[in-house]
Amino acid sequence: MYLSYNRLWKLLIDRGMNKQDLRKLTGLSSTSIAKLGKGENVNTDVLVRICTALDCDLPDIVEFKKESK
Repeated sequence: MYLSYNRLWKLLIDRGMNKQDLRKLTGLSSTSIAKLGKGENVNTDVLVRICTALDCDLPDIVEFKKESK
């Protein structure tokens, strides 16, 4: 099982935002944004900061996938 951040990217598109906008809004490092882009693991603080900045809940940006990567 792994985490997919596809919902985050769709949410950004729906709001007319890109990764740079997200980085500026959340104050996250470019490394954290890159990890999200690659589907890698990130600290839960990163996810909380994104949810807070976008005024959304965790299931709005993250999805559990059962298939192997």
